[in-house]
Amino acid sequence: MTMFDRFAAVAVCASAVGVEAQTIQINKENRTLAVTATDTASAMADVAVVHVGFQAFGADEQGAYAAGSARSNAIVDALRRAGVEKDEIESENQQLSPLGEYELRNQPPALKGMRFQLVQSWTVRTRPDDAAKTLDVAVKAGANQSGSIDWQMRDASLLESQAASKALAHAQSIAAAMAEGLHTHVGALLYASNQAQEQRPMPIVMARAMSAAPAPAPPLAISPRKVERSATVYAVFGLE
Repeated sequence: MTMFDRFAAVAVCASAVGVEAQTIQINKENRTLAVTATDTASAMADVAVVHVGFQAFGADEQGAYAAGSARSNAIVDALRRAGVEKDEIESENQQLSPLGEYELRNQPPALKGMRFQLVQSWTVRTRPDDAAKTLDVAVKAGANQSGSIDWQMRDASLLESQAASKALAHAQSIAAAMAEGLHTHVGALLYASNQAQEQRPMPIVMARAMSAAPAPAPPLAISPRKVERSATVYAVFGLE
């Protein structure tokens, strides 16, 4: 059995024991070793995108529109008074529509006679430390369908680059270990490519407006989350 035959056998065994996110290939003709490896990089989010919105009702189209308009402007005005810049508030959805038959049949007593609804939502970009305050202001101004928060990085490419660098180092370490077991050495890096992968989903905090209380409730206890990116690197090394 040649050295490369033994090398291929070791690679097959490595795959059989479940080496996560790693693929190893050997080319006997040009003495190369190809490795695929995945790694991740993470950092605390530096942007919070808070989703706020409301649902308003009316006995007819005009009534629902009037109720929605009053609530819509109250929410945006409250956010602006709280220091949120105009260009950090972006409309996400707005719709005036009749209620369905199921909704009409199952209306709670407080909504009896209501036949139309107006829904509207926005995204509000803010600092992570201000996410709870932003949500609190919106909810207390009437945003009764609010709460999900997307944690982001202003420059996601930095994490992607870090993940790719770690994956390449990981691939080189795997290649070196394989070569050492065969009493040879990894040579120069001949080729490398990487592909950033989707951000892993993070849990979100949900909130709804509560009934009026004698004293205003404090903001929710919301903590920023880490943002994570992963990258997969395909690297080809020469063998000495």
